Amino acid sequence: PVPVEAGDGATYAPLLTQGEQVDVLERLDSVLRNISELRKEVEELRNSLQHLAAEIVGEVRSHLEETQKVTRRRRFPFPRERSDSTGSSSIYFTASSGAANTDDGESEGGYTTANAESDYDRESERESEEGEDEVSCETVRTARRDSLDLVNEDETHLILDSSLEEGLGQLLQQADRLHNGGEQEKREGFQLLLNNKLAYADQKDFLWRLARAHSDMYEITEDMDEKRSYATDGKEEMEIALQKWDQSGECHQWYAVLCGQLSEHESIQKRIQTGYIFKEHIDKAIELKPEDPKSYYLLGRWCYQISHLGWLEKKTAAALFEAPPTATVQDALQNFLQAEELSPGFSKAGRVYIAKCYRDLGNNSAAALWMNLASELPVHTKEDAESERELEEMRSV
Repeated sequence: PVPVEAGDGATYAPLLTQGEQVDVLERLDSVLRNISELRKEVEELRNSLQHLAAEIVGEVRSHLEETQKVTRRRRFPFPRERSDSTGSSSIYFTASSGAANTDDGESEGGYTTANAESDYDRESERESEEGEDEVSCETVRTARRDSLDLVNEDETHLILDSSLEEGLGQLLQQADRLHNGGEQEKREGFQLLLNNKLAYADQKDFLWRLARAHSDMYEITEDMDEKRSYATDGKEEMEIALQKWDQSGECHQWYAVLCGQLSEHESIQKRIQTGYIFKEHIDKAIELKPEDPKSYYLLGRWCYQISHLGWLEKKTAAALFEAPPTATVQDALQNFLQAEELSPGFSKAGRVYIAKCYRDLGNNSAAALWMNLASELPVHTKEDAESERELEEMRSV
């Protein structure tokens, strides 16, 4: 306050009006909240760095232990052959392992003799088995000639290959149908593929569907440990597949999806590192299969998340990488629109994201239009249900 009149009877007038004082208090309150949030973020960053250091130490220790194991294995490159029989060879291994001998009068030479006798027995058994094998093989060959009426070997392979391909085609159709169903159908599809893994583990179209089924199980499972297990197993399946089928758009796409799911259980550093891997494989999937709307939808999700990174994530990315990931809301919008153009109504969540992008860009009329379009699509998946809740929140604002 400042005096209005001099003298003993001077009155004072405030420097700020009541409204200005309220505004100052609100700003101070905002500053205090920001300081509190900054402290929390700094604490989270400190914990994350400690976790990263512990991971590095663990990896180094694991590497050293593996190196020691390899060194020990190299000392004994030829493993000893052990027989499960109860004859003299078991006596030899009892002695050589340092166990007590049942015969006090047995000498070291006795062990050698026992070993020699066991070798002779094995040779005799091997010759007998080889003779039996020759008889058995001849019987099988005779039966095969009778059953196939002397069909040549090439034609037999063609018949078997044709049968396997027909069975695989039916299996994949059934797996696709179950994947597009509800939670129970997805569980059945996952079990169906697991049951046939031994027969079709070398088939590309089978393997990426198996990875997709792992992703489905991740989505419908509530337990966090089970989620992580499904994502890890599916990711490992795709790592093996990509070694052989690097030019498969589906393999790259589902590898990216499983990496993203697994990163939800990792630290900030791991999530950012996984973000680079995710982007790399989605770009490759689009390059190999540009007509697939799902890849554009996934890339749109990535762009939208990158454009809304928090202060802590941005600082962590800048500290870990020379070129942190960058993307804008406009980038996200273009990818969502591309997915919609390739397959109208492809995803309820995709239309919700288009509305969110337009809202963030200040185009409220376009946002309202896409909110209405999203409302027209039914709810089939858990992601659709989450999108429906987001629509209700957007309408209430």
